[in-house]
Amino acid sequence: CMVLSIEAKQQAPGRWEVYTDCGRERSGVDAIEWARRGVELGAGEVLVTSIDREGTRKGFDTELTRAVAEAVPVPVIASGGGGGDEHLRDVVRSGADAVAIADALHYERTTLPAVRSAARSDGIAMREV
Repeated sequence: CMVLSIEAKQQAPGRWEVYTDCGRERSGVDAIEWARRGVELGAGEVLVTSIDREGTRKGFDTELTRAVAEAVPVPVIASGGGGGDEHLRDVVRSGADAVAIADALHYERTTLPAVRSAARSDGIAMREV
């Protein structure tokens, strides 16, 4: 499928703006409205990255993920902020269908088998590889 990638930065409680150019340029577009429009245009999944959380290891933006998941009828992939197994559990419970992990793998703080094992322990259904 085609995946719409949204880089979002919180502007106010419950309001996020889409940014471009690796999160450097404001677009003036509401992230939730853009997710809806992207799906109307044919996106089959939405990858939403929290600029505020990216690289912090403090956890995914569960409020942003929930807002996007409630706004669109397609799978939502959460990105930005993962730092531990509990973050994976929290974001899936907030509505993410999948999670993008980069930092933890790039810097060898965990492995995919360890992430999969932790997810299963938390009752998160995982596709077999």
